[in-house]
Amino acid sequence: MPETSRTIALADRIDRLNAAIGRTVAWACLLVVVVQFTVVLMRYLFGLGSIWLTETIVYGHAALFMLASAWTLREGGHVRVDIFYADAGPRRRALVDLCGALLLLLPFMLVLLWFAVPYVGRSWAILETSRETSGLPAVYLLKTLIPLFALLMALQGVAQAIRAAHVLKGMR
Repeated sequence: MPETSRTIALADRIDRLNAAIGRTVAWACLLVVVVQFTVVLMRYLFGLGSIWLTETIVYGHAALFMLASAWTLREGGHVRVDIFYADAGPRRRALVDLCGALLLLLPFMLVLLWFAVPYVGRSWAILETSRETSGLPAVYLLKTLIPLFALLMALQGVAQAIRAAHVLKGMR
């Protein structure tokens, strides 16, 4: 298999992975809405509160945004500097994508991973729980989303860079 086909195949696999994760975690949006509605009903109709349910909303919201961000990047949903991108042709867009991935996205995600891994490791070491007595007992799982976010975004940055490089070479 030629090198070009292998790199494009790698980018396609990364795209499929992030799309699958993004589509799956998008269901967390429904969870967040239903649980938030339940919390509001409980509070205003029955005068009851639930720290457990409130923290569930935070976990669902975090999972949605942290794990679907790479899919959003793949779909072009992230904010771009339109002055460089809006009226640009395919080669200029590819140059912006390549520079953005290599100079901004990948270095930032590597730094985030560098700092997040020990932070999450400490949380796992003590199986960190909520500070609230009746809160969720798995803060370490919530913190695990940070390096997962960085890893998925870095992978999508690699796919973006591969595609941009191929456009700049005139291959696709």
